[in-house]
Amino acid sequence: MWVVWALSVLFEAEIGEHLSFKGGTSLSKVYGIIDRFSEDIDLTYDIRTMLPEMAGGGDGIPTSRSQGQKWTESVRQQLPAWIDETIKPLLIAAMERDGIQATLRQESKERLYIDFPAHREGYGYVRPAVMLEFGARSTGEPTEVHTIACDAASHLPEVSFPVAAPRVMKVERTFWEKATAAHVFCAQAQLKGERFARHWHDLAAMARTPRFEAAISDRDVARSVARQKAIFFREKAPDGSVIDYESAVNGSLCIVPEGEARQVLADDYKQMVDAGLLHANAPPFDELMQTCAAIQARANDGA
Repeated sequence: MWVVWALSVLFEAEIGEHLSFKGGTSLSKVYGIIDRFSEDIDLTYDIRTMLPEMAGGGDGIPTSRSQGQKWTESVRQQLPAWIDETIKPLLIAAMERDGIQATLRQESKERLYIDFPAHREGYGYVRPAVMLEFGARSTGEPTEVHTIACDAASHLPEVSFPVAAPRVMKVERTFWEKATAAHVFCAQAQLKGERFARHWHDLAAMARTPRFEAAISDRDVARSVARQKAIFFREKAPDGSVIDYESAVNGSLCIVPEGEARQVLADDYKQMVDAGLLHANAPPFDELMQTCAAIQARANDGA
């Protein structure tokens, strides 16, 4: 309920015209593609709106790394203030309007938590909070508007639940964002935070849907993701060489790790399974890697 409520507040407001809802929770709540626990709300605030004097118009991608560094620094300076001055008051007003007992907590420049009362004690896997994570280094496009309801609504028709109609990042872009994140891991053998194995789980889930063919065939989106990441998320391999996103989306994608990297990923995946964050029928890790090997081959053959 809290995810849908938060999305309804954000996207019913004027600011919602410039936000896009993305990531694993969008794959779960909007598209029904994944069946793992995902309650974090990932949102992109269109960089052209945040930095109209720098990025207004165009595709929101700088023409050089030096320009990208200036945009990044400006985003880092402005984003926390924007959350504090725009998002917090919006949520607080909605809580008061709806009589909701919850509090807001900001632990980093990009993350805002909605803490709500727990109805019962659990095992600590899932905290009574929803995290909103904001970014502003892309346009978030392409997007489409979807109406979503709470999971419990169909089981409790006598209860009034919130409904939201967010602008959602299309599966095509989500696929390539996750694929390039997996590619970077295979080059570096370093996890970027906890539960990083979710990207491989989600890629495999997307591959089992009718939207997979459109996603893997959309090379315009793939190249846009590659250009954006090359500017804003430059990464290096252990030998110091710069990871080539353009090459990755044009026939050299690697999402199946080998050696030590494979074991690191396997351990992370096991932790997710043991914590109950994946559905009961989550495939064994080796089977997951087989599916990802097929995705990798398909992506590279179709480049």
